[in-house]
Amino acid sequence: MVSIEELKKIKLVQGLDSHELKKLGALGSLRIFSEKAAIFEQGQKADTFYMLLRGKVLLEVELTENIMISLGSVKPGYSFGWSSLFDGSKYTSSAICSEPSEVIAIPASPLLESMEQDPVLGYKIMKGALDILRSRLTRRTDQFLKTLRMHPDIQALFVG
Repeated sequence: MVSIEELKKIKLVQGLDSHELKKLGALGSLRIFSEKAAIFEQGQKADTFYMLLRGKVLLEVELTENIMISLGSVKPGYSFGWSSLFDGSKYTSSAICSEPSEVIAIPASPLLESMEQDPVLGYKIMKGALDILRSRLTRRTDQFLKTLRMHPDIQALFVG
């Protein structure tokens, strides 16, 4: 069980009232990971949703057997393991602790079931998720466009 006070530190669920936070807290547990510990691996069945309380988690993708690419980092207050919100999904990246970390872990099936049984709770969580994911998509699109503009072959198109 996770306390309401701990959940209030998580951006995704800041719009929930005390009753909804209590319901969510009953589903979760606190887990502590050491530096370099893998919370989950790319390709593993996505069965748990995570919220970072303390520490820092890197999201990495294996490009080749010898090359890992960091997609970004998760800071306290943010969530990860989004794939778990889709039935039958696998994690699309690995989550590796870059320092000792404390996370709230919520099994996906009871979370989704609770969201279906309480549509207001489900709406609030999904609205929070949409806001966060929209922000990430905007940031990544901006980064991608900046990278394209800086590419020498693309710059040549602007000059010529």
